[in-house]
Amino acid sequence: MSTRDLLQELAQRHGVASEYTAQNGQPVYVSDETITYTLRALGVSISDRPDDEELTQALFEDYLDRASRPLPPCVVAREGAEKSFDVHVHDGDPVTVTIELENGDTRPTYQDHNDAPPADVSGIIWGEASFHVPGDLPLGFHTLKLSSPGIGDYECPLIVVPNHLSTADRYLQQPAAGAMAQLYSVRSEKSWGMGDFGDLGELAELLAPHYDFLLINPLHAGEPIPPVEDSPYLPTTRRFINPIYLRIEDIPELKLLSPELQEDVAELAAEFRERNHSAEQIDRDSIFEAKLQVLQELFNQEMTPERRSAFGEYQRREGRGLRSFALWCAETELERHSGRRHALDLDVSDLAEFYSWLQFLCDEQLDAAQRRALDAGMSIGLVTDMAVGIHPSGADAVNLSEYLAPQCSVGAPPDDYNQQGQDWSQPPWHPVRLAESGYQPWRDLLRTMLGNAGGLRVDHVLGLFRLYWIPRHASPLNGTYVTYDWEAMLGILALEAERAGAVLVGEDLGTLEPWVQTALQDMGVLGTTIIWFEHANEGPTPRPQDQYRQMAMSSVGTHDLPPTLAYLRGEHIALRARLGLLTTSVADEVEQDREWQEQVKDNLQAYGMLENRENEEDFLVALHEYVAGTPSALTITNVVDMVGDVRAQNLPGTTKEQYPNWCIPLCNTDGEPVLLEELPQQELFQRLAQVAARPN
Repeated sequence: MSTRDLLQELAQRHGVASEYTAQNGQPVYVSDETITYTLRALGVSISDRPDDEELTQALFEDYLDRASRPLPPCVVAREGAEKSFDVHVHDGDPVTVTIELENGDTRPTYQDHNDAPPADVSGIIWGEASFHVPGDLPLGFHTLKLSSPGIGDYECPLIVVPNHLSTADRYLQQPAAGAMAQLYSVRSEKSWGMGDFGDLGELAELLAPHYDFLLINPLHAGEPIPPVEDSPYLPTTRRFINPIYLRIEDIPELKLLSPELQEDVAELAAEFRERNHSAEQIDRDSIFEAKLQVLQELFNQEMTPERRSAFGEYQRREGRGLRSFALWCAETELERHSGRRHALDLDVSDLAEFYSWLQFLCDEQLDAAQRRALDAGMSIGLVTDMAVGIHPSGADAVNLSEYLAPQCSVGAPPDDYNQQGQDWSQPPWHPVRLAESGYQPWRDLLRTMLGNAGGLRVDHVLGLFRLYWIPRHASPLNGTYVTYDWEAMLGILALEAERAGAVLVGEDLGTLEPWVQTALQDMGVLGTTIIWFEHANEGPTPRPQDQYRQMAMSSVGTHDLPPTLAYLRGEHIALRARLGLLTTSVADEVEQDREWQEQVKDNLQAYGMLENRENEEDFLVALHEYVAGTPSALTITNVVDMVGDVRAQNLPGTTKEQYPNWCIPLCNTDGEPVLLEELPQQELFQRLAQVAARPN
């Protein structure tokens, strides 16, 4: 075998791709340097430039490690199916393997035939035995327990996941429509310069006569004090919530302030409400600073016994994860205050309690928004968005470090979104260490997020199957894919969603293997379909309505595309050209885009939905009418399209210095701010709400 062959075999054992297929269908061969770096990031003990002898030794040691491991890292079984697994004990020793169920009950396993030869590991002969769990185990998180005289007692997680998530089934029979919005951008007369949880509840009530759900941007927590990251997709933790969205006026402790302080808060609120009438970029830092000042005063008030009890119950429910996050927030604040005199007055335990309390308030207000949505008639209510990963120096990067591979960052190879590839700077999950924990961090994250939502959108759901790892500080062109136990990752996601009664939507766009979409569909997870990226099965023409996936949430655009009016004007090309993000000629991009738009217009006219091809708003409305007529279980309308906005919320692959991503308030086509109260008066709002209705 050549050096490359040996390296490829070692890579395969650890789930590292040595080649993959690009979005354009062409093979990409990963460099030896990238493969070696990625293996080292996974903990494989090899040098930077291993030779044949070193690689052969690494392969042999890997074999010995596997041959002397008593139990697998984790066993995941489908509901109603037997699941086989191998165990290793000293050769010839008896072994018993039992199941301890989540509720404490005990069940047997059953031994199968196994002819695997024994292995000599440092002079000790190890044998292999095979077992299977019965097919009638209940859903849940159980434990396998092994006992053998030569090695003693061991255990590993056993997780039984659904065969199929049932929550989307009703929408296959009765499709539903929803709207999506960037919460920070949707302001009301009551906002402090950006949208908040009160606005969220009000927006849901306003949309409820027309829509069954409201999809919003990730609400994950950012930095504890300013300056804060603008992107909701680069949080410090995905489990907990950003207090910047708190509505101060809805906090019960406000009434406990003295009249003088209440007046001060009212004056501060009035000052920030002036910003609601400006089209300028949202300044999160000043807004958050002001809210934190008030929140600290409210925290200093003595809580009522009822409130203290509710807070205590929340702390018990969220447990160690909340304590660790709150402590990280407190320590981060103290570190930023180091050298300042008033820092002497700050106590880490008091600060941690404050940050726990902020999460309690966030949970309360988000839950209230969900109740308002359901009470107004929505069948799903809020659908929250889960980012791919976390900030490399945030709370989760510290508190969950043992489950991460910080030497790499997650990103994407070149595709239609960004021709140069993308580096999202986020440390990936370490697949083995995550499995050994029984996927506990993943479970905790999901359970908390699903606690006050009717659905969850998983950004880049392909990451549950494989993630594109990039050596830290290297070009995205030098990355490769690392596989995960998708049956575990996806199965646990479905299990937690089933228990919460929540619909799941996976963003399955980009570079993927076709079988992945089939796996999502079989599990009951909806995919994502964008009209601009859909081609007919027969050739390069727009996809007919009846060929759209039923197991999908379909829309005209996403948060990573400009509002539709801007898209029709080619702004996505012009902007990328100005920033030097294109690898092809501008003229070619414009020509291809115009040609495709004309084909889409032809298609809409063939369905009788577009009379005037030159009218942008008519084209916009026809696009949404077309999507609403597809068989997709869910369809969705972007609020920016409902007011004719033309500024993109995000331009993938750019920095703050290049473009004000995630800072654009909701405005009309003329660039004038549109407040929440004004939405029903917008002509486009009414037209799109009318055509978005799904067939009965």
